[in-house]
Amino acid sequence: MTARDRNRDRGVDISAIEWHADALSLAQTADIDVFVELMGSAGEPALSAVKAALSRGVHVITANKALLAAHGIALAGLAEEHGALLNYEAAVAGGIPVIKALRESLTGNTISRVYGIMNGTCNYILTKMEKEGLSFEACLKEAQRLSYAEADPAFDIEGNDTAHKLSILTSLAFGTAIAADDIYLEGITNISIDDIHAAADLGYRIKLLGVAQRTDSGIEQRVHPTMVPLRFGDRAG
Repeated sequence: MTARDRNRDRGVDISAIEWHADALSLAQTADIDVFVELMGSAGEPALSAVKAALSRGVHVITANKALLAAHGIALAGLAEEHGALLNYEAAVAGGIPVIKALRESLTGNTISRVYGIMNGTCNYILTKMEKEGLSFEACLKEAQRLSYAEADPAFDIEGNDTAHKLSILTSLAFGTAIAADDIYLEGITNISIDDIHAAADLGYRIKLLGVAQRTDSGIEQRVHPTMVPLRFGDRAG
């Protein structure tokens, strides 16, 4: 096991657990069957640690959508080469088993479109604006107070988190390599309470959607605010 603070009180006795100075050391040398990556980011140390574990034939579990969006195809190839499993169900949609469904249950189907609400922070803000008539800024501040949004919320509210999740689903749904940086991206920072009211008057609410669909010229991917019928629910992943 490795963590930033070995001595922090975790409420359980961990004195018998083997510790490593860093994640890469653990992945390279520890006598383990499964490496669980909880560090985040598409870069270091997560990338090198996951690659090291897979190269040893150690199974990997991760919820790191940024890592998978940037390096998922290469990591999947490395896992297959060394007989290891790369599992990442929690990377998209939390407890909804959409990854497993795409990887296993729907492999014999031709999928034409994948879309959905994929970011809880944006969904919370837009829902609160709609239900309480508050400004974007007020709802964002409340989301930060409740720890639904980071101190720097740009990754969520600008749509990057949704784009990473969408690229993973697109890769699985359409069996193709996807460049997450090429997804059309528009966040929710420009949504005003007037926009929310105008949408409601027409029988719609505004949600940030990730959409991928098959077209005659290839796979189209986009993330942007969309008007959806009021009868649609508020689930997000």
